[in-house]
Amino acid sequence: MPLPGTALYSRVWGWFDDRLGLDSVRQFIAHKRVPVHSGTVWYYFGGITLFLFLIQVATGILLLLYYRPTVGEAYESVQFVVTRVHFGWLVRSIHSWSANLMIFTAFVHMFSVVFLRGFRRPREVTWLSGIGLLALALGFGFSGYLLPWNTVSYFATKVGTDLASDLPVVGPALARFLRGGDEVGGATLTRFFGFHVAVLPAATTLLLILHLALVQKWGISSPPWVEEKDRGSGRGAPDMPFFPNFFLRELIAWYAALGALGCLAALFPWELGEKADPFASAPPGIRPEWYFLAPFYTLKLIPSRLWILEGEQLGLIGFGVLALGWALLPFWATGRGGEERRRLVTGAGVLLAGYLITFSLLGYWR
Repeated sequence: MPLPGTALYSRVWGWFDDRLGLDSVRQFIAHKRVPVHSGTVWYYFGGITLFLFLIQVATGILLLLYYRPTVGEAYESVQFVVTRVHFGWLVRSIHSWSANLMIFTAFVHMFSVVFLRGFRRPREVTWLSGIGLLALALGFGFSGYLLPWNTVSYFATKVGTDLASDLPVVGPALARFLRGGDEVGGATLTRFFGFHVAVLPAATTLLLILHLALVQKWGISSPPWVEEKDRGSGRGAPDMPFFPNFFLRELIAWYAALGALGCLAALFPWELGEKADPFASAPPGIRPEWYFLAPFYTLKLIPSRLWILEGEQLGLIGFGVLALGWALLPFWATGRGGEERRRLVTGAGVLLAGYLITFSLLGYWR
């Protein structure tokens, strides 16, 4: 005896299938598999990052209904959202906390790809697109930080653009482009608003489509030691269907992330602070957000001048070389001498993670 509603479901599905080709999508999903091993849990962080990005988009649209990107009204518009709009404080707090959690999970996802060797051929472009998405996430953080136009965000942006001006050759032009002039002011706020709500979302959407398409094309890789073990045993690598097995587990991970986000936003609402005053002195102990703390503290430790270069210039050049080398990881970490390369990649990942954690904590405490 057919289940109630089965005939109706078939007719509805058939109507949409004839017009949208849903059956081919269902067949594609049915054939997608996810490796099962001791590190499978790390696969969920990519989906969690995507989920937090979607929350960013949704809450950002709600905030955009009230925000006014001018020096005279930016702070007041955010203050109106926090104090007068029903649950406005919660929406803003969720937006701010989800931004930080998104960057955190993006870093976790990046390091999990490194330690599980998910960057190996033919996934080099997948890695590069992921690094690009991480850079865009940091750009979201930097541009969005100024928008409330409070004291901390104003002076942190001033410090950040001053650092950009220290880059050799292109520094002064880059700083002027970011500020829209010689100083941080109304033009800076307008430009950062444009970056935050138009330029960066458009670039992120295009790169995200490419990244997801490559993940779908090449699938999720198994670590090399798992593949070697399975080849030695003569059996195929264990896996599970993406739908519904992995998909339902991913939904649980999203639910857990949503619960953590809700607790942080409700129990620790994001503070607005005082309105920025460009003529006031910078408050003591000014520092950027946590994801910029490690390079910020490193630059403070470098002497003011080394040989023919200023200390900050040398530090920025070093960070640029480090970032380029990390982005090109698939090209120098694969090839002959597999075991030695594995140790080299693991050591590089551990050193970078240790550096970021240690110097971020030192930058926060000092």
